[in-house]
Amino acid sequence: MEELKRAVAREALKFIEDDTVIGLGTGSTTAYFIEYLGKLIMEEELEDVYGVPTSHQSRLLAIENGIPVVSLDEVDAIDIAVDGADEVDPSLNLIKGRGAALTMEKIIEYRVGTFLVLVDESKLVERLGQKMPVPIEVIPAAWRAIAEEVEVFNAEAELRMAAKKDGPVITDNGNFILDVRFHRIDDPLDLEIELNNIPGVVENGIFADIADVVLVGTKDGVKRLER
Repeated sequence: MEELKRAVAREALKFIEDDTVIGLGTGSTTAYFIEYLGKLIMEEELEDVYGVPTSHQSRLLAIENGIPVVSLDEVDAIDIAVDGADEVDPSLNLIKGRGAALTMEKIIEYRVGTFLVLVDESKLVERLGQKMPVPIEVIPAAWRAIAEEVEVFNAEAELRMAAKKDGPVITDNGNFILDVRFHRIDDPLDLEIELNNIPGVVENGIFADIADVVLVGTKDGVKRLER
């Protein structure tokens, strides 16, 4: 599995040119991309390339690998964003957010010229929600009320707990994450909009009609899917 991630990360480098501003996603596959991108910059095979991180993790990785980092408000435009996904359906709708960085990911990736998604073949599903819950970033004071409210969607919500600290996961924005499992998602775009209309919801992990290209690592090589 790690070799499949490395393969798609290497393939993604073909999309990067000089004088490019790149949205740097969060997660294990994107971490390989950041590593390889930094190597090309350090070896001067790429020039005037800047990264806009989507999380503290991607920012630290970029700095560690010699990638010049800028903030969203320092650039006029972002040429391309490179990120992973937890699920990809046949229409290239996504579920993202296992790394709890979904809000900044969506802010950046909805504003780019090209959104490039890196996954291995295990992330391909017939419909969203088949394997993974939908992460929702929520204001801490409202998490229980929101967990009850999503029941109208025939869904169950669970507060995500931290693995190496007591208590819930805290996002980069100081919020909580609810992992919401839906019995069926028939219209990802409609559900994405409806969830964001709930007071106290900051953002949710459905990324509908946004991915331009998906690179899929398979045992037979990297496959390219386009919307």
